[in-house]
Amino acid sequence: MLGIDLVRIQLDLASGRKLSEMGLRQQDIAPPRGMAMQLRVNMEAMDEDGQPRPGSGTIGEFALPGGPGIRVDTFGHAGYRTVVGFDSLLAKLIVFCAGDDYDALLARARRALSEFVVSGVATNLPFLRALLGHPALAANEVNTGFIAGHVAELVASLPKETVAPATTAAEAHPQGWTPAPAPMTGIVAGISAAVGDAVAQDAPIAIIEAMKMEYVVRSPCSGVVRAVAYAPGSQVEEGAAILLIEAGDVDVAGPAAEAAIDPDHIRDDLAELQERIAETLDENRPAAVDKRRGRGQRTARENVADLCDEGSFIEFGQLTVAYLHSRKRMDELRASTPADGFVAGLATVNADLFGPEAAAVAVGSYDATVMAGTQGHMNHKKTDRLLAIAGERRIPLVLFAEGGGGRPREDPVTIAGLHSHTFRDLAKLSGKVPVVGVVSGRCFAGNAAVLGLVDTIIATEDSTIGMAGPALIEAAGLGSCTPEEVGPIDLQCRSGVVDIRVADEAEAVAVTKRYLSYFQGRLIEWEAGDERLLRQAVPENRLRAYDVRNVGELIADTGSWLELRPEFGQSYVTALVRVAGRPLGVIANNPMFNAGAIDSDGSDKAARFMRLCDAHGLPVLSLIDTPGIMVGTDAEATGLVRHSARMFATAASLSVPIFAVVLRKAYGLGGAAAAGGHFHAPFFTIAWPTGELGGMGLEGGVRLAYKRELEAIEDPDKRQAFFEQRVASRYEKGKATYAATYFELDAVIDPAETRRWIVQGLDATANTAGRGSSGRGSGRFIDTW
Repeated sequence: MLGIDLVRIQLDLASGRKLSEMGLRQQDIAPPRGMAMQLRVNMEAMDEDGQPRPGSGTIGEFALPGGPGIRVDTFGHAGYRTVVGFDSLLAKLIVFCAGDDYDALLARARRALSEFVVSGVATNLPFLRALLGHPALAANEVNTGFIAGHVAELVASLPKETVAPATTAAEAHPQGWTPAPAPMTGIVAGISAAVGDAVAQDAPIAIIEAMKMEYVVRSPCSGVVRAVAYAPGSQVEEGAAILLIEAGDVDVAGPAAEAAIDPDHIRDDLAELQERIAETLDENRPAAVDKRRGRGQRTARENVADLCDEGSFIEFGQLTVAYLHSRKRMDELRASTPADGFVAGLATVNADLFGPEAAAVAVGSYDATVMAGTQGHMNHKKTDRLLAIAGERRIPLVLFAEGGGGRPREDPVTIAGLHSHTFRDLAKLSGKVPVVGVVSGRCFAGNAAVLGLVDTIIATEDSTIGMAGPALIEAAGLGSCTPEEVGPIDLQCRSGVVDIRVADEAEAVAVTKRYLSYFQGRLIEWEAGDERLLRQAVPENRLRAYDVRNVGELIADTGSWLELRPEFGQSYVTALVRVAGRPLGVIANNPMFNAGAIDSDGSDKAARFMRLCDAHGLPVLSLIDTPGIMVGTDAEATGLVRHSARMFATAASLSVPIFAVVLRKAYGLGGAAAAGGHFHAPFFTIAWPTGELGGMGLEGGVRLAYKRELEAIEDPDKRQAFFEQRVASRYEKGKATYAATYFELDAVIDPAETRRWIVQGLDATANTAGRGSSGRGSGRFIDTW
């Protein structure tokens, strides 16, 4: 119907290609050219109870239908003798009609069935004819449960000679002897009772093999076996008596007297599995664990267990081993490369707060005790599987990324390995689901590349991160260094690579749980500080610097402030918070760093944070106190023109609301950028009484506007007095209360009312905030910087 070679597609998929690469996305596939129906002709007849009974024998006449739009795939032929070792499918009858004429399709199918003739072996052809003659099928009012719901009606409409009896009568036998009939046609695989044996009712007495399965035949009564009609290996027809039993009381234990099933009994197959699983666990790897302890670090499994809600982790690929089969025996691989160095699975995190559905998380951890946490062929496959699940199910992903990058000495499965999907597939998750990377210790090369693709990086004090380790650096002729000198935590925090710096792995896991919570929903229980303290949060002296973090923490619910990238781009402070239990993101100018002037790094930091919030549906609160965009030759050398423009470009594309609060200064393009592009871009723009607005900073504006007048005043004291008078005059006209008379602000408020405004804004925008395919936000890509 579509002109697509399904076999070719399956081969391509098996070789690693994706449907999108083959032009087989749904939007790429042409509309069907017609309608088709497949009818499966089986060597089985329906019995009186509506159950299929396998047919057996030798095919006599075998006539197939033909003509336009008719195809039959079959192995059958006249003289074919049925084989009980295979299933009962005899032929596939495919009927096709161009266009969308369903009635024509049914008519063609009915004609094809009427022409299909098979003798010598019972088939379901009569049942198929009855099915196609049913009025519901003609009206196309059927579903997958139709046959089960109408089987009695369909069987009743069949010719009686085509219906198998529910229980086939056994051959003649002496009176008082009860036959043990074969339940189906098959091969006798075993007989467990001999002539003269006493058997209890329901005791197993024979095994029939049919359609690749074994079926137990049980004694129909208690008594003594008087005849065994079939030997092991012989074929038996359905209903034939395998044994004959003379009914009577016998002194043997029946199945009911057998020992009760012990639910704690461990069978050999389960014992083998338990042994294999135990080999991967920390308690059975003491040397590796002790080495890890000696470095003051936890194992991969300890970190995963600490992160996940108790009992919620289900592991994928636990029995995999490294792809080194040409060099090591399987028992050696199992001992030295458990799970191929990547612990992966699904779990819940914070289910007690948000419920199991919102708490679902995909978790993966490279295991530094296995080949230094390097990336091997099998753990790449596991990683790809985990990424696919996270993307398809739209659940957050946490990756513990410690490790040494690609593994160079595995058995060859490729030349360069550049066909690996891991990095691209991880990048495709950006914006779709929250992705967190956690690092302790050394993280180099491929592991660092994975880390660089996450939304947020949490790293411990002993972390060192780099795109190459010491060996590769030295091989490239770039000198020698220790692992700790490559990318130490101080460097990576200042450069903006690390978002959150923590003391150790325990704190890293605790912060990861907390970070995830902002994307899992609203908290019902929360506390807030005394909102009246906000009235004193900004100094009365307009030239006095202050820490805007104190303001943000007073606005936020108690203990909910989680700052990202505090050591990078310090002209801006970015943090995740809650207000009345609801999560949102905060961007705040930092008066303690260059008076809050927006520089290149600060622009990048704030813009990326807004993208993070937008992707996952968190409104943005902008706390504004800036004299404008940074100026000067040093600032321009950083590419300020482009970097500062990111603030405008990013804010213009947001689907989540912005709430803007002018704490003090909002001057020039910097003030506009901080508000999302202009003061009417946010859902609301309000100011505290300390707010002041202007096209440029007061002092700079006076110096520029009155340059000649100031230069003409020779007395320094008089010049300063003139300057201060002009500044004071402009300040009065730039005060928030004055600007509000021009409706440049939505309101000037008592700082103690700030939380109430934010809550009202959250309520009003709850149903209009951005929602992408994830249901959590816009789903737009978050750039790595």
